[in-house]
Amino acid sequence: MKLSRTVLSSLPSLLKPYSSLSWTTTIATTAKTFEGMTTVDEADVGISCFISQLPGFRGILKQRSYADFIVNEVDIDGNVVHLTSLDLPPEMDVKEEDKTKTSDNVPQNYTSAIESFRSISSVTDAERLETLINQVTSGTDDEISPVVLDPSSDKSKRTAIHNFVKENFKFLVTDTVDGPDSTSKCIRVRVNSGAHNNRGNRSKKRKERGDKPFDSRGSEHWPEHVGKFLRFHLYKENKDTQEALGLIGKMLGVQPKSFGFSGTKDKRSVSTQRVTVFKQQASKLAALNKRLFGIKVGDFCHVKEGLLLGQLMGNRFTITLRGVVADSEETIKKSAESLGKDGFINYFGLQRFGSGSVPTHHVGAALLKGEWKDAECSNAWHVVNDAREYYKETGDIDGTLRQLPRYLVAERAILQCLKKCPGNYLQALKGIPRTLRMMYVHSYQSYLWNNAASLRVTKYGTSQVVLGDLVSTKVDAEKRMVDSLTSEHNESSEEALDCDQVDDTAVVDLPAERSDLVKVVSIEDLEAGTYLTSDIVLPLPGSRVIYPSNDIAEIYHDLAKKDGISLTESIHGVKEFSITSMTGGYRRVFQKPIDFEWELLTYTDSNKPLAETDLDRITVYKPVDKVGSAEEIEDEPLKSDTNPHESCETNLKDQTDSKEDEKDTRNPDSEQTQMALKMALTLPSSCYATMAIRELLKTSTSVAYHKTLN
Repeated sequence: MKLSRTVLSSLPSLLKPYSSLSWTTTIATTAKTFEGMTTVDEADVGISCFISQLPGFRGILKQRSYADFIVNEVDIDGNVVHLTSLDLPPEMDVKEEDKTKTSDNVPQNYTSAIESFRSISSVTDAERLETLINQVTSGTDDEISPVVLDPSSDKSKRTAIHNFVKENFKFLVTDTVDGPDSTSKCIRVRVNSGAHNNRGNRSKKRKERGDKPFDSRGSEHWPEHVGKFLRFHLYKENKDTQEALGLIGKMLGVQPKSFGFSGTKDKRSVSTQRVTVFKQQASKLAALNKRLFGIKVGDFCHVKEGLLLGQLMGNRFTITLRGVVADSEETIKKSAESLGKDGFINYFGLQRFGSGSVPTHHVGAALLKGEWKDAECSNAWHVVNDAREYYKETGDIDGTLRQLPRYLVAERAILQCLKKCPGNYLQALKGIPRTLRMMYVHSYQSYLWNNAASLRVTKYGTSQVVLGDLVSTKVDAEKRMVDSLTSEHNESSEEALDCDQVDDTAVVDLPAERSDLVKVVSIEDLEAGTYLTSDIVLPLPGSRVIYPSNDIAEIYHDLAKKDGISLTESIHGVKEFSITSMTGGYRRVFQKPIDFEWELLTYTDSNKPLAETDLDRITVYKPVDKVGSAEEIEDEPLKSDTNPHESCETNLKDQTDSKEDEKDTRNPDSEQTQMALKMALTLPSSCYATMAIRELLKTSTSVAYHKTLN
């Protein structure tokens, strides 16, 4: 692999003695004390080993723009998701009123249905119904009055009529009104004002309607030939998935539960992913593009099923490390080649453990021990300092809530529940959304897993399978391997704990009969060479997992015992906070990046993009010309398959950050030539890209540390 002449000519000034730094002490101390803040250090959560022994080098992650970290979802079929168009497809580019006329017209001939209706009602009732239907199908603009059928004391007969109208006349609705005496009831039939029909949209305001309100998730009536879910591609910058969908939902007037997605994406990034929404017109979403900042939607189509968490193969990352400084060209080259060949230790990254003053796995430990008050207090004091001090001094919950940002979902939920039930700490914890409160327990499982992985590497290395290792079985291993309790790549560790830090995939049950999912390596397996290091897994504790038969299993129980937790017994009766009530799962110890590519670039202006984003391609934005390549051919772009992988920089920035950044960098001549390393890699949904970067640089991945490099 050769470097282009442009990069080579710049290397002497960029390559500096760097391996002499004291990595362990410098990184740990700097990251933990940055700006006087206490942050989680990698060693605190069991992250301590590397695969290669190569020296690291300096590189800044997310230096100027969130677009230095780009995420494109890879769907379940292996397709990289890109935003390719903001326009409506031709078949959807129809005015709303035209669509209702063409697809939702009331059929004209109901003779046979009316004849069938006579068999369960009277002749008079059938005539009344026929008159009502004729009025509807005539397209009259006059107000159509409901009809009331003959009174009946036979409930089964009334039920039959209700069901018949519902099944055969979807544009009508029925209800029951009092009859002429106390023993009878009458059925009232009227036009369904919630349905689109050929009379146009003449429905009254909700407060004036006597019928059932519209489905809060979309139209009550939907054409049978159109899929009930609108699928679209969500492109966002510096926003987490739930924040973006919350904003879109507010504009559409639909509930958050209307949306489906496969996984949450990093806030501090530019990302593209698929989303589904229940019963919504594409034209309504497309119209939002003019009003949305840092968010775009496009690539619309209707599908039969909505997306669920975990329905993805992984993510394609394009990562730009700026300000690269190394002791030699060979250091960068060998480190990149080693990452591609040998991969990295598949740790749960720092994002898994939150960014508040109390790490999430500490909260999880308190929950597992049934220490509700400690867990509640630990979580609540993630709040901002002013609000915390105010609450301590006054005890005024309402006043504290007014000071808390909306994104502090857990903290607000706890305070609101304590307001209703003072002193009931368990109930207050249950006020937190379930996916969010379960994250604390999952975080503790991740803490145990990380420590076990480090012990496995320390004792047995990374190059061989040893007796007693736990491995995934070979039979259909890729499909049957359980990557449960995994986090996507919520890189928002700079933010306080909120909903974007929930799991991307739901907990995967491990049925008792699936005992062939993993196995303990035997002497026969070693002699036959059946398994590779890529097959090695470690468990996330639960009731249905097995442990390695060597001494690695001991660390799980030793660490848990040190925290006052038993992995085999529950000391309280709250199942959701009991590790014995969780099935558990398995996670690969070593992970190789897929379709890994890298290139060296030089730049002088930190604010200029080094490549283009999905949105850049749509708007025909021309990126800055790159000045070097890691390929054999000089200035050759990153190789790509049928799905483009080279998503990179964007010209849309967080306004506050960009103004501050531009103060000293508007003039390209004011900066010296610097080097950047751009990488593209695909990882399964259970992996953290930051852990791949850690293996490359041999530095901490904390936001605090990388800020010091700026």
